Amino acid sequence: MDYINNKFDCIVVGAGHAGCEAALASARLGLKVLLCSLNMDNIALMPCNPAIGGPAKSTLVREIDALGGQMGVTADATYLQMKTLNMSKGPAVRALRAQSDKKEYIQYMHNVIQSNSNIYLKQCCISKLLAKDDKITGAVDEYGIEYIAPTVILTTGTSLEAKIWVGLNSYQAGRLGEMPAHGLSKSLIDLGFYIKRLKTGTPQRVDKRTIDFSKMQEEYGDNELSFYSFRPDRPIRKQYPCYLTKTNEETHRIIRENLDKSPMYQGYIHAAGPRYCPSIEDKIVRFKNNPSHHIFVEPEGLSTYEMYIQGFSSSLPAEVQIKMLRTLPGLEHAHVIKPAYAVEYDYVPAVQNTHSLMTKHVKGLFMAGQINGTSGYEEAAAQGLIAGINAFNYLNKSEMLELSRSSSYIGTLIDDLVTKDIEEPYRMLTSRSEYRLLLRQDNADFRLSEIGHKIGLLDEEQYKRFLNKKETVIQEIQRLKDTKLSATDEVNQKLEQYGEHLDKGIRLAELIKRPNITYKLLQELEPETKKLNLTKDVYEEVEILIKYDGYLKRQEDQVMNAGRLEKIKIPENIDYSSIEHISTETREKLEKIRPVTIGQASRIGGVKPADLSVLMVMLERHNYSKQKDNC
Repeated sequence: MDYINNKFDCIVVGAGHAGCEAALASARLGLKVLLCSLNMDNIALMPCNPAIGGPAKSTLVREIDALGGQMGVTADATYLQMKTLNMSKGPAVRALRAQSDKKEYIQYMHNVIQSNSNIYLKQCCISKLLAKDDKITGAVDEYGIEYIAPTVILTTGTSLEAKIWVGLNSYQAGRLGEMPAHGLSKSLIDLGFYIKRLKTGTPQRVDKRTIDFSKMQEEYGDNELSFYSFRPDRPIRKQYPCYLTKTNEETHRIIRENLDKSPMYQGYIHAAGPRYCPSIEDKIVRFKNNPSHHIFVEPEGLSTYEMYIQGFSSSLPAEVQIKMLRTLPGLEHAHVIKPAYAVEYDYVPAVQNTHSLMTKHVKGLFMAGQINGTSGYEEAAAQGLIAGINAFNYLNKSEMLELSRSSSYIGTLIDDLVTKDIEEPYRMLTSRSEYRLLLRQDNADFRLSEIGHKIGLLDEEQYKRFLNKKETVIQEIQRLKDTKLSATDEVNQKLEQYGEHLDKGIRLAELIKRPNITYKLLQELEPETKKLNLTKDVYEEVEILIKYDGYLKRQEDQVMNAGRLEKIKIPENIDYSSIEHISTETREKLEKIRPVTIGQASRIGGVKPADLSVLMVMLERHNYSKQKDNC
């Protein structure tokens, strides 16, 4: 493509986490990509919490890595602390969390992007989209310069017509110190899209030198490290603690007495905020019987004194924020570097997209990240990766990558977005997946590496490494099934420390099924197991597959049963208004979302089971699927 004349294969608008993954995926597959950012210094910025992962989100990061994405590699290279959460619970909810060095993360990602010769960076604000015959043809920036491309990926974050609130004062900005994006919302409306508003927020940043950490509880990382990327040679870095403090009645009193200064409670902000990450004033109102709330104080990086006050986001006036902050133990003399604020912004409800993240009525136009109504870096990056892959597929007339709910959290995330009306910022949770026992963070490579290799983002070396790991896991499971442990006095002496005892010999696979028995204990009990010296990721996989075998098979049966509905296709040209005996609400919902299968239709809110039955009978009677095939 002729980049000198502003002609590209793909234009990516926005260089946050979605934009970085989208640009890298499409560029690595061979497209010439223009990556536009409002500020080149803020590529892959973490405008809120400087952390990657956590419950459900860690699974997304592992899936991104298994498909050949970048986020996991960058998080592994720039962590300040690595910690696995929920270790006392089952494997479906265990989650790795990395406290990241914010500036190092930006620099690392910036270097990866700059080293790709297919990516051309541009600091500009895209204010208009160009389209012809319902196909995207390019974009225009605020200076009137046209960029021509047959694919455009919008990853605009919180920038679209954005407004920041601190108390009852507001000004136009997408993030603190950064301009908003004007014009693009109008251009989308002109193209036939409908747009809504959402709200999010971020807490104060406090000077580390003004904090008394002796009054706080230290929170350390893991001694035995885990990583996001399945690739080798992850750096072992020094870990730094985070800190825990709590709100108290004085904190709550100050907040309650100043709710009249909150733009949200005074009705100035009408957009819905994130349910699962509420502001501190929202917590005090909604959970008024709670005497205190946990507040985590976290480092933003080694080259800054800024500390992030997690759990304390607010839109109250700056002077009120200081008063309530100084009621927290250890923060009595805190100096606020940056105030907390709320931000309202436009988003484009993702029911206007297909599962490929391409829009339904403008071909070649894709959307990913917060523009689709999500919150979170990991959710954004996952969508950006899929959009980047599918921009390449669209140009090459290849089959679109549309991951199923049963294959991944990425598939669950996108299916929820394109099927359900999102009225508040969507956050990935383990509870959103009906198949979460199968979709764990530990087995993301088993589920998605073959897809990543087939696409072309996972190279031969990485793929061979995965195949070797897979073979090792299979062989070790079989060895444990074949190997018998004798009930010796020495064995029972060790087992009794864990509340276990053997009356007779037992196969190792049966022994590890017991709740108190781990693979690491087997290494102490049986010489051959110790001699193998398997890596942590391998023996953890072996242990989970054996210990939870019955539950896994049950969920696999559940996937098969649900898959029957996914196989019943609904033709694109179906006229829902002509279908009798279904409710008006169901007809309107089906017409709006236009599901591609009965399975997807069953997940649309407001669609009644009885109406689905009518639809299935109608499809069978009129043989719509056959008619479509003959078209």
